[in-house]
Amino acid sequence: MSQQPAAPAPAPTSAVVTVAKRRDWWRDAVIYQVYPRSFADSDGDGMGDLEGVRSRLPYLRDLGVDAVWLSPFYASPQADAGYDVADYRAVDPMFGNLLDADALIRDAHELGLRIIVDLVPNHSSDQHEWFKRALAEGPGSSLRDRYHFRPGKGVSGELPPNDWESIFGGPAWTRITEPDGSAGEWYLHLFAPEQPDFNWDHPAVGDEFRSILRFWLDMGVDGFRIDVAHGLVKAAGLPDLGAHDQLKLLGNDVMPFFDQDGVHEIYRQWRLILDEYSGEQIFVAEAWTPTIERTANYVRPDELHQAFNFQYLSTAWDAAELREVIDRTLDSMRPVGAPATWVLSNHDVTRHATRFANPPGLGTQIRTAGDRELGLRRARAATLLMLALPGSAYVYQGEELGLPDVVDLADEVRQDPAYFRGAGQDGFRDGCRVPIPWTREGSSYGFGDGGSWLPQPAGWGELSVAAQTGAPGSTLELYRSALGIRSSRPDLGAGDSVEWLKAPEGVLAFRRGEFVCVANTTGESVTTPAYGRVLLASDEVTETDAGEAKLPADTTVWFTTA
Repeated sequence: MSQQPAAPAPAPTSAVVTVAKRRDWWRDAVIYQVYPRSFADSDGDGMGDLEGVRSRLPYLRDLGVDAVWLSPFYASPQADAGYDVADYRAVDPMFGNLLDADALIRDAHELGLRIIVDLVPNHSSDQHEWFKRALAEGPGSSLRDRYHFRPGKGVSGELPPNDWESIFGGPAWTRITEPDGSAGEWYLHLFAPEQPDFNWDHPAVGDEFRSILRFWLDMGVDGFRIDVAHGLVKAAGLPDLGAHDQLKLLGNDVMPFFDQDGVHEIYRQWRLILDEYSGEQIFVAEAWTPTIERTANYVRPDELHQAFNFQYLSTAWDAAELREVIDRTLDSMRPVGAPATWVLSNHDVTRHATRFANPPGLGTQIRTAGDRELGLRRARAATLLMLALPGSAYVYQGEELGLPDVVDLADEVRQDPAYFRGAGQDGFRDGCRVPIPWTREGSSYGFGDGGSWLPQPAGWGELSVAAQTGAPGSTLELYRSALGIRSSRPDLGAGDSVEWLKAPEGVLAFRRGEFVCVANTTGESVTTPAYGRVLLASDEVTETDAGEAKLPADTTVWFTTA
């Protein structure tokens, strides 16, 4: 007989609240990333806001996630979509105000959802009060010690202090004009010039961020996602790297400005603060490191709770490669007692429905649409594989709708700062940031009443929440079913290991208690044992009278032996 993906009704609110309040909730939580400017617009200005997020919290509750991570909404000139913070204790007016943030946190808690906010401690905005005063006060200002100001090299200081390159392209240094009009010192910015790096050797920087942590914890947040968690500490003396095309080295070597051992003392101090609060608040590290083993350093028992698994995100849809990174992840996290994390998409990479639509080896920013049908099929299968693994999973807004990247945005509408920096990142992150569709029609498919800050493609409405809700086999109903099953079964998410089963080439099969997951990553149908009753499948699975199951190409199926 044939098995179609089931579509159980959403869990009742009371059940979700019970799940959210359990101890160690974060070890197997499903956390949903909201990119506020692209989620929901409450006031019709074309830009998403906190009140828009608040209005859609019941949707997230019914989807079945445990927590919501909000990308930055702080006061900011928006040179890098809010990752250039001018005031860490204020909400940018485009998103609302502190009362809106308070109402969002309270409503989320009433719905059984936890709120995680972004924290950006590596750099501030150049409009931060400290930096503005450092410029205005001139050479010798004590505030310049809170950043990395240095005299330049060369006869008249016309060359950067060292050879570091910005992640966004070009040198990582900008020379300032002093108050008297003369060419002055240089300051370090590993990202855009509008994002000067803090000097974490200065005690005032640590004091300030410990205060910021307490401010938001007192507001009721349930944790922090730490942006560029690997970048706070720079090697003593800021030594030259001695290499060109430095971006190609990222993720392969320990750099003098990334993954320095000194960052761990900062996080040990932060953990002491978090442990003062009741409610099991957490830290999540965005830490790009050369190896999963070095990532594990960030989640030792006295440091952070979770770290993003970028190695998994960048792995191709290939059984052998996936098994290797799954084993390495679990083996690396087990000694430090931290849960593994699994993620397929976020606001900085091409959506996985488009990555998997293209040949492997193109990286995580892709400019071509590829085979849309193939990409969606693989994305659905990859999701069920990810949600079957032990640990915590992250879902990026819109992936539950099967959204592809918008790869054909016109140059004049792009807003990614890296796009305008020449060399560096490809600068095509706008494609995954296009506002998501809620309805089949309307000026922005239900995003808001006044259009959207990035143009949405024609046909976006057919991928909307309204179009997919209740539709058998839709990607949204697949996610709802998968998350409903996961929350109701203790053998999903929990633990730190899998039992691999013998499987045909190109197929992954593992057991976890009474649960078995089988993922066919090949382009052909395969026959495997039917390990029990089919709980859920990303495509139609046929069971035979001989006790076998026939899986179509690029399909994952969940079985239960109970």
